[in-house]
Amino acid sequence: MVSSPKVGVGRLARFLHVNIPEVWLRFLLALVGLVLAFGAALFSTVSRESGNLWATLILASVALLLATVVGLTTVPYLAQRVATARLREALEYEVTRVGIIYLVIVLLIGIAALNTGNNLLYIVVAAMLAAILVSGIGSGFMLRGLELDVRLPQHVFARRSVGGRLVLKNLRRRIPAFSVSIVALKSTRQKKHWKLAPSNFTFPPGRAAGESWFQIPDRRLQRVADSPAPPTIFEGSAYFPYLPAGHDLSAEVELRFERRGRYRQDSFGLMTRFPFPFLRKTRRVPISKEVIVYPPVEPTDQYFEILPMITGEFETFARGRGHDLYRIREYLPQDSARYIDWKATARSGTAMVREFSREDERKLRIVFDNPEPGAATEEAYENVVALAASLGWHFAEENSDISFLAQGYGGGPDIYRFLEYLAMVKPSSGPSLLENLSVSDTYNIIFTARAHGTIPTSLWACSYFVFIGG
Repeated sequence: MVSSPKVGVGRLARFLHVNIPEVWLRFLLALVGLVLAFGAALFSTVSRESGNLWATLILASVALLLATVVGLTTVPYLAQRVATARLREALEYEVTRVGIIYLVIVLLIGIAALNTGNNLLYIVVAAMLAAILVSGIGSGFMLRGLELDVRLPQHVFARRSVGGRLVLKNLRRRIPAFSVSIVALKSTRQKKHWKLAPSNFTFPPGRAAGESWFQIPDRRLQRVADSPAPPTIFEGSAYFPYLPAGHDLSAEVELRFERRGRYRQDSFGLMTRFPFPFLRKTRRVPISKEVIVYPPVEPTDQYFEILPMITGEFETFARGRGHDLYRIREYLPQDSARYIDWKATARSGTAMVREFSREDERKLRIVFDNPEPGAATEEAYENVVALAASLGWHFAEENSDISFLAQGYGGGPDIYRFLEYLAMVKPSSGPSLLENLSVSDTYNIIFTARAHGTIPTSLWACSYFVFIGG
């Protein structure tokens, strides 16, 4: 069994009975290894000049081997230990239009100073270059003292505007921050892999398929992404002109998503041009945020067409809609006027309503029978997903006893779990849900792309069908 370099260094430290941090021990071992490699290289040169071929070969190989061992065991560890934190805090610099004009002026004054030998021009050039340096150091120091927090709503629906909050906190207790903007940055974490893709080999190369002498089917190795990156959440910017020391400020941003699905933001940026607008400095803040956007639930024309057809069935599912009188009580603002008992109202002088006991214990269930790829057009599929979400949301708002069923769905009667399922659902091949569907005590609203002849006849009496794509 081969032990790792980290374990080997730890054993060496225990063997020498020294209490030295691992980073310093690796650094000292790297120095020793490089010194030995340098010495072996020098002796190999001496052996070559003296004509000893075997000694030259052995010493040169030892020098190369020592340098390789140091490079593989020490350099990656030191780079990860020292450089990673700095890279996370590294600033991205972008020259602005004002900065380009400023550099051109500095260049012209520098050329004039070289031609005339005027010391005053040298001082002016030095002061102008120092202003750029001071601007970069000052803004970098200020940005590293800021902390960002992104707060997003829990439930988001497509085609609805929702509010998010960006909170910027100044961790420094004496130094305020000036002119800071929060911007969205593109994701850099998308993984890629090598894949053999079909291609054609043509001769002569570089010509079109019709102009080549011959063409042979071939394969080409190319690097492709594992999966397309999800769209980003935040695309605008929020500006903070002044942030006092030790305080935090927040900005409300409006978010609107046109399509359902998963949206993700891996990093945000803190940008400033303070104190001089020569450079635009941006500090990348690695904050990963994800939002599941539900399908739209606004009542559509298709929703209004289907609702009256099942209103009669739906009224029996709402709690307390029977025919046996349960009690007479005072009228409440949310009660319907059709349940007012006018005789009891006349006798008591106060509006009274009749409350009935529940007679029908049947439940309502929305069944989404996910079609196979190609069974429906993309537009028809999205319309039916939105319709299923709208009906489920409407019945949940009406306090009805509702449940949900779909391939791969196990969220129970929770409306938000069902909306999350609809937000991520895609056409997939799988068995139909209609063959083993229980119909004893449940009225079903079924969304399916199956042909009429394949639907069990027992479902027609206690189900309403919405056919996807047809």
